[in-house]
Amino acid sequence: MLDRHLHPRLKPALNRLASVLDKPGVSPDGLTLVGFAVGVLALPFLALGWYAAALMAIALNRLLDGLDGALARRRGLSDAGGFLDIALDFLFYALVPFGFALAAPAENALAAAWLLFAFIGTGSSFLAFAALAAKHNIDNPGYAHKSFYYIGGLTEGTETIALFVLCCLFPAHFATFAWTFGALCWLTTTTRIWSGYATLKSLTP
Repeated sequence: MLDRHLHPRLKPALNRLASVLDKPGVSPDGLTLVGFAVGVLALPFLALGWYAAALMAIALNRLLDGLDGALARRRGLSDAGGFLDIALDFLFYALVPFGFALAAPAENALAAAWLLFAFIGTGSSFLAFAALAAKHNIDNPGYAHKSFYYIGGLTEGTETIALFVLCCLFPAHFATFAWTFGALCWLTTTTRIWSGYATLKSLTP
């Protein structure tokens, strides 16, 4: 919901940083891999209850995720880079709830499972429509900077990162946050499935 409003405001700053990083030894895919490696550190940090360190890893992961795209746009978007970026993003999003489950299994495990279940819904509806949108050459004016069709919803990347930040700042309330956000994710999944189906159905002769 907030991505389409936040991205244009962040884009100039990311472009400036990307211009500094635009050196022969730095590649968009390299930034993607480094960002993912940093993000993976959030898992052991969360499991150990080092929530401040986990928050730093999450924030740096998201910064590098923005920079890899900005650098890719300077050099030309590629399907391989887009695939790598989205695949590692989804893995990153899944490891954070798992980390909270490891930190306090009795309190968090069921809520973390619910959140992961909800992420499957948002992720599968997102990727399924993106694949078919490419097949039918459906324009995506709201996210023209993306290398694939980006279907919006109530819970997008910005809202998900806000959730992770809140959970790190107030880890004792993770279960409440997870149950609530998971329910919102299912609203997103429902609207994506309905709108995606209606859009594709309208293309059928």
